[in-house]
Amino acid sequence: MDHFNYSGGVLHAEDVALPEIARAVGTPVYVYSSATLTRHFNLFRQALAWTDHLVCFAVKANSNLAVLKLLGSLGAGMDVVSGGEYARALAAGVPGERIVFSGVGKTRDEMARAISGGIRQFNVESEPELLALSSLAQEMGAEVPIAVRVNPDVDARTHAKIATGKSENKFGIPISRAREVYRLAASLPGLRVVGIDMHIGSQLTDLDPYRQAYRKMAELCRVLRADGHAITRLDLGGGLGIPYRRDNAAPPLPLEYGEVVRETVGDLGCEIEIEPGRNIAGNAGILLASVIFLKQGEGRDFLIVDAAMNDLIRPAMYDAHHDIVPVVEPAPGTDPHPVDVVGPVCETGDTFARAVPLPLVGAGDLVAFRSAGAYGAVMASEYNSRPLVPEVLVSGDRFAVIRPRPSIDEMLSRDRIPDWL
Repeated sequence: MDHFNYSGGVLHAEDVALPEIARAVGTPVYVYSSATLTRHFNLFRQALAWTDHLVCFAVKANSNLAVLKLLGSLGAGMDVVSGGEYARALAAGVPGERIVFSGVGKTRDEMARAISGGIRQFNVESEPELLALSSLAQEMGAEVPIAVRVNPDVDARTHAKIATGKSENKFGIPISRAREVYRLAASLPGLRVVGIDMHIGSQLTDLDPYRQAYRKMAELCRVLRADGHAITRLDLGGGLGIPYRRDNAAPPLPLEYGEVVRETVGDLGCEIEIEPGRNIAGNAGILLASVIFLKQGEGRDFLIVDAAMNDLIRPAMYDAHHDIVPVVEPAPGTDPHPVDVVGPVCETGDTFARAVPLPLVGAGDLVAFRSAGAYGAVMASEYNSRPLVPEVLVSGDRFAVIRPRPSIDEMLSRDRIPDWL
């Protein structure tokens, strides 16, 4: 469920008509719904209400400070994977004790920043990282809470580029070596083992891979406790999918996911951490674009819009689908027309959809790319020297620009020409 619906024949974000935003901000522009973000976060909180837990939003999904501030004010923790994301979480008012630092390649500078600023735990992904973190903690006179990310070798049944829990993936340590790695961690000064971390992938639409992975985690927890480790937290990762296609069967609900957690690890007495990103933010955002031309081709028509692959790269990178809808609702009985929806970037890959049935729209009309609130703006670039796409947050009948579109002059001003040229 989201809060982007037609009212009076016009698509609205909550109580704001999207053409109003287009007139004020221009297009392309990302538009987020506060009500949808709030609802989706609360669903996860309700799903784990039976136990001590912390829902840590995966900042990589949407790192705008206003979005983080909103979720933080609801009690969310943050899962970060870089020093920049850590700084964003703090800037949004989330305290260090609610921030989990994940990622396979943390630098000493990033570790030091988090130790100084406060951290709930590091999710450590390798033995070299354990040694580096221990050395740095000693230098800083700190004791750092850690969980070790364990790779359970479970197929998440998702896109290969967003699967993270198989043996060939770069993430974590093999579950077969967990005992020796935990033994090493416990022996190192400056580190305090508090939990186990596991994350098997993104956009999962089947609960069985979670069930398999969490059963392995439960068994490992019992083994590690028998070895003398104080395992008090289980970080289960994120990855629950969203319905990108409105005509497809809906993925499992957070409440159903919560029941899988209860049945697999609920008897261990551990605090549960989860790291949803897409499921909170994905359907809370749309990309609003304007039609530039309707171009007739050889055997196909092209709907050329002012959004491009630099604004929303998921279709080009993952062959991902986003429902595309006209902002002005078509009249009843209007026959759709198959078009290829493309952007103006000079790449054949700048194609959002092929032969998608759309009612007849033309130059100046508005279209919306649904389910674009996660991995949209955060992955945007200035390819083809196109200024970064702006972002807008809606709350009821109000909206605010939460990242302005830079001017071309501002974009150019960041470059430096050496005096010897």
